[in-house]
Amino acid sequence: MATSPSDRDPSGPAGSDREPSGPAGSDREPCDLAVVGAGPAGLAAAVTAAGLGLRVALLDAGDRPGGQYYRHPAPGLGAARPEALHHGWDAFASREAALRAHEAAGRITYLPFHHVWTVVPDGAADPAAPEWILHAVAGPEEGHASLRARAVLLATGAYERQLPFPGWTLPGVVGAGGAQAMLKSGLVLPGKRVVVAGSGPLLLAVAGSLAAAGARVPAVVEAAAYTGYAAHTPVLLRNPAKLAEAATYGSALLRHGIRFLTRHAVTEAHGSDRVEAVTVARLDRDWRPVTGTARRIPCDAVAVGHGLVPQLELATGLGCATASGPDGAVALELDPDGRTSVPGIWSAGETGGIGGAQLALAEGEIAAHAVAGRPVPPRLARTRTRLRAFGAAMGAAHRPGPGWTGWLREDTDVCRCEEVPAGRIREAVEDLGARDARTVKLLTRAGMGWCQGRMCGPAVAALTGQDPAPDRRPLSCPVPLGHLAELPPANH
Repeated sequence: MATSPSDRDPSGPAGSDREPSGPAGSDREPCDLAVVGAGPAGLAAAVTAAGLGLRVALLDAGDRPGGQYYRHPAPGLGAARPEALHHGWDAFASREAALRAHEAAGRITYLPFHHVWTVVPDGAADPAAPEWILHAVAGPEEGHASLRARAVLLATGAYERQLPFPGWTLPGVVGAGGAQAMLKSGLVLPGKRVVVAGSGPLLLAVAGSLAAAGARVPAVVEAAAYTGYAAHTPVLLRNPAKLAEAATYGSALLRHGIRFLTRHAVTEAHGSDRVEAVTVARLDRDWRPVTGTARRIPCDAVAVGHGLVPQLELATGLGCATASGPDGAVALELDPDGRTSVPGIWSAGETGGIGGAQLALAEGEIAAHAVAGRPVPPRLARTRTRLRAFGAAMGAAHRPGPGWTGWLREDTDVCRCEEVPAGRIREAVEDLGARDARTVKLLTRAGMGWCQGRMCGPAVAALTGQDPAPDRRPLSCPVPLGHLAELPPANH
């Protein structure tokens, strides 16, 4: 935990400049708290911690705060009302204003274009007051930046879970969140006639946004059944705002004439140079396609995603404990205040399980209070408990069934980076004796490409017959070799 804010001058330097600081081990004073990620959780944590007197460094790979959730249109597009593309924009705007105020006062050093690739203990620090060194790839020039911190909060968010199907590599097939990002940041549509498919409430938001922007959405294809929420009625009743949000999305579907197909999935995309149609089939309770139910829907784009997966590379590299959640994805084990199993490392938001922006904001504030040694306001604790319960209910209702692999053909690419088809992965399991995803990777190269298994990991695990497991790796993103060569021997 960071030392008491009264021990230091909170207006002093935050331990890093906007310019890359060079190799670690400099004489710079460590900041009290380094926050990795400027999405809802990280932004809320940074401004709350600064308000409590801590000196904060906020590092983010993007060029502006907000993360994947609060994406901004490029300035050159001249968007007059970017808030119209977002839900809960006021919550972001107030915190962005607080960030700028704290930055001007020297309480926060905000470092955009800083992609943190590892966090390591500072071996030169006093064992009684351990410190951490964060290394980042900085700016378009990929410079080396580093800073020291007394505590680290990981708010690295999540990425989309993709379940492959024949034709999913065709141009025009994009992630559901990717389609929304195209609209928010580029003010463009993935196509004129877009089928939205996969599983989870995000599909409703994406379909409504695309239709409001002028796209024709012939159907929302949901693999799960919303009756799965019936077992969680008490949780739903404690979250009336979520019910109202769902009603808003439902009314948007009705207004735009969008069909809502539950227990259905896109099992194939068709086309030559671009997707031209999809096959949609009804699913049984285990998500196996039901024979004789397939139909074609013409389209020129497909926005597909099966929920989100916590982004844990930095945390697992540090040895933070994880567990499988109700949605089948691996998340960090955290105490109610956001502490990980590694002392001095905290986390907030989707890294602890998928729950949405409101939960991320609350958890960011909770972790900031705990790092500062302040009592957590009961209001925040109640909000966290209520929204975490909703997130668990949502995850359980939309968890992929084991039968989805039935729509894969032997020649369907599962690992897009290395072009590894399902047949080769099945061969590794059935004929070569692979019993885990790591062995499959060694035998087939599945997961060895640019994304390092982020896209294909859940699918490879399912074909292997194993639950997804996090990789523990020293680097969270591609790093120039020169950065590694500059590190002192103790950091290699």
